[in-house]
Amino acid sequence: MSEAAERHRRLSGIFLDRVKGTRDWDAPAPVDGWVARDVVRHLVDWFPGFLESGAGVRLPGGPSVDDDPVGAWQAQHDAVQAVLDDPASQGKVLHNRHVGEVPLDQAIDRFYTADVFMHTWDLARATGQDDRLDPVMCGELLDGMKPIEDLLRSSGQYGEAVPVAEDAGVQDQLIGFIGRDPDWAPPQR
Repeated sequence: MSEAAERHRRLSGIFLDRVKGTRDWDAPAPVDGWVARDVVRHLVDWFPGFLESGAGVRLPGGPSVDDDPVGAWQAQHDAVQAVLDDPASQGKVLHNRHVGEVPLDQAIDRFYTADVFMHTWDLARATGQDDRLDPVMCGELLDGMKPIEDLLRSSGQYGEAVPVAEDAGVQDQLIGFIGRDPDWAPPQR
C-alpha cells in the first residue's frame, strides 16, 4: 500500500468521524458564508471533476450533500480509497495545466487529502467536535505552502493570512496561514 493511500485512509477517516458526529448541518463554519454542510459540499463538488479531467478517473456518485451529507462523504471516501488501493492506478498520471504532470497517487495526496485535512478543522470547529490536527502534518503542509504563498493567494483558493502570535503552535500557524482565525468560534444561535 502506498503512503498516499495510507494517509488518505487515515485523514479522510478522521474527517468521516467528524461528518458522522455532526448534529447540526446548518451550523456556521469558519469559512465566510459557509455552514457545516458546505464544508462537505466543497470537497464532494470539486474533486471528482479535477480527477476526471486530469486523469480520466471517474468516481462513482453518491447521494447529494443536501439529502445525505454523511452518505455523500462516505461514498467519496470509499471511492477515492478504492482508486488509491487499485493496482491499476499505479503508474497513472494526472495532467493539469496549473501543476503539470503528477503521479496520480501524489496528486490525490497533495491536492485532495491535504484539503480534507485542513477542512477537518473547519467542520470540527463549526460543530463543536475535536478540532486537533496532527502537528507533524500541519508542519509539513505549512513548510510546503510558505514558499508558494503568492501563487496560493493569487489562485483565489486561500484568503488573506490571519496573523497569529509568534509563539503560536503549528496548528494555529497553519490555520492562520490558510486564512482562518484560529480563535474562531461559532456565533451563539
